[in-house]
Amino acid sequence: MGTMNVRGRLVKVICVVALTGAPGVGTAPVSAAAADGNPALVSQIASHLAAARGVRAQFTQTQTLAAMKQPLISTGSLLFLRERGVIWQIATPYKATYVITDAGVAELDARGQRVTTRGAQGTRGVAQVSKMMRAMLGGDLSALYSQFDVQAEGSAANWRMRLTPNQPQIAQSIKSIQMSGGDYLQNLRIALANGDITQLEFSRSETVSEPAPAERSLLGAP
Repeated sequence: MGTMNVRGRLVKVICVVALTGAPGVGTAPVSAAAADGNPALVSQIASHLAAARGVRAQFTQTQTLAAMKQPLISTGSLLFLRERGVIWQIATPYKATYVITDAGVAELDARGQRVTTRGAQGTRGVAQVSKMMRAMLGGDLSALYSQFDVQAEGSAANWRMRLTPNQPQIAQSIKSIQMSGGDYLQNLRIALANGDITQLEFSRSETVSEPAPAERSLLGAP
């Protein structure tokens, strides 16, 4: 599989991953029994995630692709700003930056030059998921339940959650999303309908209220 094909898959996953929630600190294993659906816990999780306007973190991403024998592993950093968007910087095995906003997705090369831009029209499915998840981070759970069947277990300080699409247009791309964490998201697993799986672990997180000037420019802010 060529580099461009791998990057194409990566863009789709990044759009879902980066707007799913703010990454953060580690948590201990969940010991509480699962409650079917557990909407009260889901509400508490949303409130915890909404407490941070922005988070900067390091990530390790492992992609297991149906068409490849060996998993693809990448590392880098992530800046999540709930009201602005996401800057996703890959450091290894190659250097690239992805900027995700409501306007679409832009890719920059290692020199900071724009390589591709995908408008919101071209990423409609991703935009639907992104809008729903960002609403959740703001404490609005109506969009979450309209797009996914939700199950949660644990406690607000130490939780796991599984999202299963209940809308055909989302189910065409995503089989399930699994998350775990505490005040922040620590682990994320995305199973795509084509058999590909992406696993992310976040570390060294810190709360961010405002981006640096260069980051504001990337996000299209004055």
